[in-house]
Amino acid sequence: MNAVSAIGTARPLWPSAAPGDSESGASFSQVLGEYLQQVNRLQLDAEAKTRQLVAGEDIELHQVMLAAQKAEIALELTQTLRNKVIEAYQEIMRMQV
Repeated sequence: MNAVSAIGTARPLWPSAAPGDSESGASFSQVLGEYLQQVNRLQLDAEAKTRQLVAGEDIELHQVMLAAQKAEIALELTQTLRNKVIEAYQEIMRMQV
């Protein structure tokens, strides 16, 4: 039951501010930087848990799998975001001024 209650304390991967919300004061680059740091932390956490499992330390397999899946999903989202930014840049470059 403790594992289920821990879900309620999980933080989102990105800020919950609405797009265009000027109250937050965070620029796109700041939000992107924070998100990339979070993705990096997820990757490092998954790697550390995998090392613990391989070393035979006391860690549950499902914890390792969850950490790996979180890291994989975050990385896939990052790649999708990168692709969309590149597409937007290319579209802007095709515009005639």
